[in-house]
Amino acid sequence: MKRKRKKIAGIYFPIPLKKKDFSKISPVTLEKVASITGIFLLAVFLIAFFEVYIPVNPSSRETITYTIEKGWGDDKIAKDLKSLGLIRSSSFFKLYAIMSLRHSSLQAGKYNLSSKMSAYQIAKKMALGDTIKNKLVILEGWDLNDVAEYLEKKNVCSQDEFFALADKDYSESFDFLEGKPDSVSLEGYLFPDTYEVSGTESCGDVINMMLYNFGQKLTPDLREEITKQNKSIFDVVTMASMLEKEVRTLDDKKTVSGILWKRLDAGMPLQLDATVNYVTGKSDASVKISDTKLDSPYNTYKYKGLPKGPISNPGIESIAAAIYPAASKYWFYLSDGITHFSETLAQHNIAKAKYLR
Repeated sequence: MKRKRKKIAGIYFPIPLKKKDFSKISPVTLEKVASITGIFLLAVFLIAFFEVYIPVNPSSRETITYTIEKGWGDDKIAKDLKSLGLIRSSSFFKLYAIMSLRHSSLQAGKYNLSSKMSAYQIAKKMALGDTIKNKLVILEGWDLNDVAEYLEKKNVCSQDEFFALADKDYSESFDFLEGKPDSVSLEGYLFPDTYEVSGTESCGDVINMMLYNFGQKLTPDLREEITKQNKSIFDVVTMASMLEKEVRTLDDKKTVSGILWKRLDAGMPLQLDATVNYVTGKSDASVKISDTKLDSPYNTYKYKGLPKGPISNPGIESIAAAIYPAASKYWFYLSDGITHFSETLAQHNIAKAKYLR
């Protein structure tokens, strides 16, 4: 429709259109618009609810193991879940993840998933890091060779990779390592415990878990006591590592701890079979005389003082025994499953003849 024009001084000007008065729109029309809008919004809500909260197959009994690698975003995850038939729409999964602020917290790991789970349940599981948990059991008294062999069997990493990482300096992340000589590995500091892992952890991740656990177990009170005694954490861990290999019960460990610290103060050689076994790789209850002559800084028969470093990874009982030794009249001991203590060398020789025949 052409707009009317008005001629003024020979020039035609368009006549302005009158503004529409929306107040004159029929209430019936407004109700229709509101109704259509409401129906549209309800439809969107129902579709979104259906996509997010209703499982693809509520009666499914099939479980799928799905792995999220580190660095994966919600776009990659959503496409995978759609292709696996676990969700109907990758777009709605991503939208829900973003709207619920879960998209930035979908954690790496292995998950047991099923099509009987809704997109909401799957996203929540991933955000909580509710992964398949595998257990790594590091035993008290294991040395680095034992740990390396175990982690390789568990497919965490090769032994070569483990030893390379165990030689690195972690003192910037863990202050209790500051007194450890650079020439000594992490022997003694990989705290024996049961660790739950998702299966995506690297060898470095597992080592950091064990070091963190050590730091938690070595409480401020224990650290304060070590300082009061003018000892270093490194010396205490070295002592604890020997106690772990030498005797079993906490009482025996405390008594033997008192004997060994007393020998050090008196300038006596420690003469521990466990340190010789660490050199030879054997586990002899009574070492050969020829082995006691091996030239190694770990051989406490040949060299006085503490060995070069820890000979195993001790548990908290051995660490506590090293910090809190029990005073006694004894200077010697031997063990055949039961620890036998002696005050003199003569008594000790008699005990050896009696119990270690």
